[in-house]
Amino acid sequence: MVIKNYNKVYNTYFENEAFIAEFRNALNTIKSAKKIFFIGNGGSNSICSHMMEDFAKVARFQTFAFSDPALITCFSNDYGYENAMKEWLKIYLEKGDLLVAISSSGNSPNINNAVDYANELGANIITLSGFKENNKLNGKGHVNFHIEAESYGIVECFHQVILHALLDEHVSQNLNG
Repeated sequence: MVIKNYNKVYNTYFENEAFIAEFRNALNTIKSAKKIFFIGNGGSNSICSHMMEDFAKVARFQTFAFSDPALITCFSNDYGYENAMKEWLKIYLEKGDLLVAISSSGNSPNINNAVDYANELGANIITLSGFKENNKLNGKGHVNFHIEAESYGIVECFHQVILHALLDEHVSQNLNG
């Protein structure tokens, strides 16, 4: 059954000490963020919209996602799809802000160009990628989560779980001390 693949990845990934260390680093990065920006394509973009709403509503952050269809087509038409997110970030992203970049393959040019710009600017970056460990996105952030799986379903679900767990832990820490 396919569910066994999810369980195998889950048990291997979330109990790994390297993951726990990155999770702690991500919490510190979130804690120091002024604003949080989320970028992704397709299913990852849906995660961006969802997490933008939750981080605003639950954790009271100013949050933004490159997910409005009119905005996406406007910037893509004027700057090319590979530069649309980067050009949007040039307007809003500031040093001290957090960019959360999600790409299942890690090889999306528009995501990588936006992350390169955020690095040049001095923003904080959390990346979430999957598939091959040597993808172009993995390692570009201050915190990097990589899911070693070739299934979009597994990678996207785990990215969502990681972000929800970060949100829940952030809120828990702020309520308790």
